[in-house]
Amino acid sequence: MPLHGERDGAGPRIVLVHGFGQTGRCWGPLAPTLAAGYEVVRLDAPGHGGSGAVAADLPTTGRLLAEAGGPGVYIGYSMGGRMALHVAVHAPEAVRALVIVGGTPGIPDADARAERRAADAALAHRIRVDGVPAFVAHWLALPLFAGLPPEARFEDERRRNTAEGLATSLELAGTGSQAPLWDALGTIDVPVLWIAGADDDRYAAIARDAAAAIGANARVALVPGAGHSAHLEQPGRFAGLVLPWLADVTGTP
Repeated sequence: MPLHGERDGAGPRIVLVHGFGQTGRCWGPLAPTLAAGYEVVRLDAPGHGGSGAVAADLPTTGRLLAEAGGPGVYIGYSMGGRMALHVAVHAPEAVRALVIVGGTPGIPDADARAERRAADAALAHRIRVDGVPAFVAHWLALPLFAGLPPEARFEDERRRNTAEGLATSLELAGTGSQAPLWDALGTIDVPVLWIAGADDDRYAAIARDAAAAIGANARVALVPGAGHSAHLEQPGRFAGLVLPWLADVTGTP
């Protein structure tokens, strides 16, 4: 089953892949800002939004995203960053450049990964039992999202998701189920911009380590005054970092 997507703008293509519990409509000001100079494809990941009936593990998700998005610059946030990495590893012909926002190549320690897998399974069960509105309230109350302004919470849009879609996504494509990609990072030979909020210590450290593993074609950018959702917490500062880099790698003014 193909993934659902929405397109805006014209120019070099940029494919946006959202975070867990969101949809392709949860990019805030970034999507229209990019559409002023690019063709922007906003995809719904498997288990989310218009792709809610699609169940796929991460390698399959990478191929599905490549088929739906086509060749372009892939920008992925959090879960979407992990998925965009799988596009780069499993369908590299589709990736012209890569932007990872608050993402991780996976958990390298087997015991820690098993612990996370158990936590993902417990959350999946909770979503099925309690329903999506209760999950959205629980999720957005986590300290990780404390920096989100009201207009960037997208609560109504998040509630469009189904309990089964979100639960299946956690079980098949959660961080606990992900085979770590650290050893594959050196095979990514396109330009990579790895972004984290300057206040998101955990993911800033991951960004530095991942960029070092990729090599000279990767750079790290930290968004001042932002936590995990840097593009939504500080959209102006985020755009100020991303737009010049995109212009350089795509050759557009």
